[in-house]
Amino acid sequence: MSAAPAPASIFAVELLGELIRRGVRDVVVCPGSRSQALALAAAAAECSEAIRLHVRLDERSAGFFALGIARETGIPAPVIVTSGGAVANLLPAALEAYEARVPMLLLTADRPAELRGIRSNQTTAQPGLLRATRLMLDVPAPEFSESGDLRRDGVRDPGVLASRALAAATGAPGAAPAGPVHLNLAFREPLSGTAGFDAMIADGFAAAREEAVAGTALRADPHPGFDRSERYEHGGDALTVVIAGADAGPEAEAFAHAAGAPLLAEVVSGARFGRETITGYATLLDDPEIGGLTERAVVFGHPTLTRQVTALLLREDVEVIVVDPHTGPGVDHVNPGNRARIVREATVAEGFSPRTLHRWLGLWVLPDRELQRARTTVHEPDLSAATATGYKERNAYARAEVATMREPITRELLAESVWRATWPHDRLVLAASRLVRVLDALAAGRKLTVHANRGLAGIDGTIATAIGVAAASQGDADPARAAGITRVLIGDLALLHDAGSLLLPEGETAIRIQLIVGNDGGGTIFDGLEVAGAADREAFDRVMFAPQRVALAELAAAYGWEYRRIETRSELERLLTEPVTGPCLVEAPLAR
Repeated sequence: MSAAPAPASIFAVELLGELIRRGVRDVVVCPGSRSQALALAAAAAECSEAIRLHVRLDERSAGFFALGIARETGIPAPVIVTSGGAVANLLPAALEAYEARVPMLLLTADRPAELRGIRSNQTTAQPGLLRATRLMLDVPAPEFSESGDLRRDGVRDPGVLASRALAAATGAPGAAPAGPVHLNLAFREPLSGTAGFDAMIADGFAAAREEAVAGTALRADPHPGFDRSERYEHGGDALTVVIAGADAGPEAEAFAHAAGAPLLAEVVSGARFGRETITGYATLLDDPEIGGLTERAVVFGHPTLTRQVTALLLREDVEVIVVDPHTGPGVDHVNPGNRARIVREATVAEGFSPRTLHRWLGLWVLPDRELQRARTTVHEPDLSAATATGYKERNAYARAEVATMREPITRELLAESVWRATWPHDRLVLAASRLVRVLDALAAGRKLTVHANRGLAGIDGTIATAIGVAAASQGDADPARAAGITRVLIGDLALLHDAGSLLLPEGETAIRIQLIVGNDGGGTIFDGLEVAGAADREAFDRVMFAPQRVALAELAAAYGWEYRRIETRSELERLLTEPVTGPCLVEAPLAR
């Protein structure tokens, strides 16, 4: 390490300080040589209690961990990585953040200009490598001017960089949405060195955090307001449904309530609550006497879970209104038939009464209630014998109750039990497995915080995302929010795809998380494809079902997680009522 201050370190300290001053609270570091100035600056900021520092070995896992933090907080957690292949490993998380509109800030170290294009070790063409970004800046190596201060020409000013990066990462209504920002930062040797400035650096980080807490934290730009041409005002008596896809949020429920319209809210929407919620919406959309009568659909969020919603939006006799506050180059909108009217906000016309659609809402609510009564997902014992006086009747009741508690766990029982056991202060993370669709078909309306990576709807990074959600929510300053636990409903292949993220570094705060794995031995989600009935069974199983027999108990032990195996309803109910004190992997064997 140099005896004199290194431009790399001074630049890293100033950049991180500017990010903290603007509200950044969490930083994720992957060890590496070229990025050492940034990593050591983050360690110094942690010592000053200016940030929460998280260290991850795998850059792919680090990216999704940061994604989970941002999903929970709305503020990007900068990810610091070294050069070369480390940068490429950030691409899966960057793609998810881009499509799901989640804030992300990626700080990648690189060689300076003179070491590029000469096959220097650990060097590749990093600018543009993470192609799906809201902003990409290739920042030249920092250097001192004749006065001994950092040169702040072009894009090398840390304050300007921090401001531009956070604005692009968080997005704004009327402009581009949130998403990933890539700052590719070149560094020359010496790669680090603070030369006696440590106390000053510590004071600077503490001051930056105080400024953020005092009110200069990251804030979204003021809502620009939309003119009437950009606004949908609901009125009239058209038979309207409100569709809430992934990340629609409570705005969808509020609009459905004000309009008195059926709310078809995916379980990942954040809008599946309220009296207009229709649980069995997919089934009722298929009914020509209910869903077939729909004349207008107002869409919030990103619907991805059912073919019935897509089919509705493709119907030529249905007017489609898509509510999306974001515009700008490269911004896509939900628009399956390419004929939807895209608006920036939706309101109910002044004087409109939600009772206008009262009969229409009732046409959905009554059969939906019948569907829920008829469903036998969670079998309750017959209570008619509960007050019986004869021992034969009482024994019959007891036997029925015992038989119920010994029921083997099904997907429906597992999914619904986890949904019911989750409280508003908890967090529920749903993997892109078969279980999320099972839950979507049966989950009753409840106002819960649900996270799911539905931007690309892939299985990549689910565990890392969930751990990020847990770390952020349980580190919240509000004791009520921090008291919750995080539950993850995940399939076996999604678990194994991200098994490396089970590694929890020493020295970081323990999290309360239940990783509940529905283990059916492979990818049964593909059994629903048409090809499953036509393809050669052996070939289909090999390349689609992808059978696995991993010993999950040994996997959990290797990473230091508690392991539980549950096979019956009573074991499931007991598990979901016990306190969660740390990381626990729960295996629930399921039939194919």
